[in-house]
Amino acid sequence: MTSETRARMSQPRCGVRDDEPQQSLLRFAWVGTKWLSTSLTYSFLNYTTDIPVNDTREAIEAAFKLWSDVSPLRFTKVDPSSNPDINILFSDGEHGDNNPFDGPLGVLAHAFYPGPGFGGDAHFDEAENFTINGGPGIDLFQVAAHEFGHSLGLNHSSDPAALMWPYYSGYIPNFMLPQDDINGIQYIYGSNPDAPSTTSAPDNEIHERNEDCLCIRRKPDI
Repeated sequence: MTSETRARMSQPRCGVRDDEPQQSLLRFAWVGTKWLSTSLTYSFLNYTTDIPVNDTREAIEAAFKLWSDVSPLRFTKVDPSSNPDINILFSDGEHGDNNPFDGPLGVLAHAFYPGPGFGGDAHFDEAENFTINGGPGIDLFQVAAHEFGHSLGLNHSSDPAALMWPYYSGYIPNFMLPQDDINGIQYIYGSNPDAPSTTSAPDNEIHERNEDCLCIRRKPDI
């Protein structure tokens, strides 16, 4: 175990289920499934108690906007009873998807790839202290933006500058979606018709993988 590996182990990161093998990835990665429509709906099943409801809504809207700004995807908030594409849930421990949260400083959130059932849903561990705008704790906007990448079909990237890089980077002021993530989402859905197009990465630079969900994990400092 090298010193670099030890340092990496102490960083907050996005993790997968314990029974999922770790694989090297080539830049952005698509899991091979996507939404057939670019007009998607989302709903809050509940809200975190850590920050006001309006602030939670704004953080989630901003996270979706990162992806809609560079793609034809459009997101509309609807009532939970209308069968939305993406359900947002804050819970701790076991919460009905056979993927229980493990308490503070472990898994921060997990999301499911596009598909039926839990497909697209994003769950956030209420045992964490979520915050916004650089406050002490776990930045909700940053975590949500990463998880929604999974909700749209992206796997982890091997680019350390990417939002979909497995390691949680926390609050970044004036955050803009990195090029690798733009390449990934545009490879799947195309570019924003109302904005200048961005060239996608060649097909041979894409690693495809099919799993159910991915999670953000934050490990305590060593």
